[in-house]
Amino acid sequence: MNIGGRELWTNIAVLLAAAVAVHLLYLGVIIPRAEFAIEAARQAGQSAPRDLFVIFKDMEQEICVILMLYGAYLMLRKHGKLRSTRYLFTVDLLDNAADGRESLANALHELERLDKKYRETPLVETLAASLRRYRATGDVQNTSDAIRAGVEALGVRMEAENSTIRYLIWAIPSVGFIGTVRGIGQALSRAEEALAGDIAGMTESLGIAFNSTLVALLISIVLMFLLHQLQREQDGVLVETQSYCEKFLLKRIS
Repeated sequence: MNIGGRELWTNIAVLLAAAVAVHLLYLGVIIPRAEFAIEAARQAGQSAPRDLFVIFKDMEQEICVILMLYGAYLMLRKHGKLRSTRYLFTVDLLDNAADGRESLANALHELERLDKKYRETPLVETLAASLRRYRATGDVQNTSDAIRAGVEALGVRMEAENSTIRYLIWAIPSVGFIGTVRGIGQALSRAEEALAGDIAGMTESLGIAFNSTLVALLISIVLMFLLHQLQREQDGVLVETQSYCEKFLLKRIS
């Protein structure tokens, strides 16, 4: 199985594990405690309390929590992958290469023999592509253009890889809005009870509407913050990649 297929199945397994764990948490803790709080308030002649378990008890909030855990996993995994190879920027990968084209060709072969974990990092990919351009043309300007083009391509690829995370951040408020529509619909269906003097059912239904929106917006804010931190890390890698190639490659061939 190739790396992409393995990563896809890993992501599916994590999503399923998050769904099972959250659902068990809801069945064992959140829903029973929420029902107990609501029943106690009903017997006391009060409306449903603004309890944390009551706010999170509905299925829309459960879906939002599952998506939050999955999105957080995707971002933390990308962040960890970037951080695990940051030390490469402090190492001269062309240390054994002199100024000649032949020695730089040998350096390219050394890069291509690196472990796959390091060979697929933005730095090594850009450095190897720039060395190939220099081998083919022997021109410093073409090599400099290759570095810039490589960094831009990496930026586009990183942005594309974040598309799933962006979809999750968009989907979570949408799920909350579905809960809002469902709650308002239930409240309207109990309008006759409210007109008769029993507003408990209507207030409970409106609670579903407002709680789902509240939870969805809070979760989307948290995920947007994590995405912002990830993008800062990715931008830093791109800047350091270009600086590294200019420092260790262009200075050798200039």
